[in-house]
Amino acid sequence: MDYAEQVGAIALQVRRHRGANVEAAVDHIGQEWPVALVFNGISHAVMMCTPRELEAFAVGFSVSEGIVERGSDIHDIEVTMHAEGASIPYAQVALTVVQQAFVALKERRRALAGRTGCGVCGVESIDLLDLAPERVPETGFIARLAPDAIARAARELPAHQALTKLTGGLHAAAWCNAQGDIVHAFEDVGRHNALDKLIGRLILDRTDTTNGFVFLSSRASYELVRKAARVGIPMVATISAPSSLAVSIARQAGIRLVSFCREAGYVAYDEP
Repeated sequence: MDYAEQVGAIALQVRRHRGANVEAAVDHIGQEWPVALVFNGISHAVMMCTPRELEAFAVGFSVSEGIVERGSDIHDIEVTMHAEGASIPYAQVALTVVQQAFVALKERRRALAGRTGCGVCGVESIDLLDLAPERVPETGFIARLAPDAIARAARELPAHQALTKLTGGLHAAAWCNAQGDIVHAFEDVGRHNALDKLIGRLILDRTDTTNGFVFLSSRASYELVRKAARVGIPMVATISAPSSLAVSIARQAGIRLVSFCREAGYVAYDEP
């Protein structure tokens, strides 16, 4: 296999039990690798990710976690896969960032041990939590949003979830325009990783992040809304429920948060 182009899933021989019947079958499992993010030669975080679109992931993580302010603060990215002969396959992403960002990173450096679905693993104290979001600029996007945009995104998302359909175990993050058309979609074992991949792609493509919305296959947890605020995304839509802190941060940032999104409707949490 060419490990530079991971498919995101592996096939395993399993025994499937259905009542009293047992049969041999092939099952597909979503890949989950440790991915080390190294900034200017210093390892900062190890996240558990699906090993694809790692350049976009590293860019999105760097910006959404406040390590750099903008994509242009990253001068170089090198992705290295370590799979052949390794007991546990892993990847390393080495980034070269501007000196100002690197100095700031060293000053507040913490060891993150990323786990699937965890947004603050390894934070040493409550004081290190950054829960004061940037205010998203008012661009009139919400006013331009088509009445059926959320329904359309909910209807289209399954067609962009090939790995989820194959494995049943991945999250998706999609970028939608004002009509609800899905422009980009990324999948990962971690919902925050999927969003970072999406954010990274938007940054690499120099997309106007104030002119669209994010649609997530997961619940709305605080770190997802916090990441959206960092890059000025005006609306976050999720299939499942929000947390109380996600609602609070959305209101502080001026983000429209809608959850339980289906073709038939949704619940809005952006107003008291």
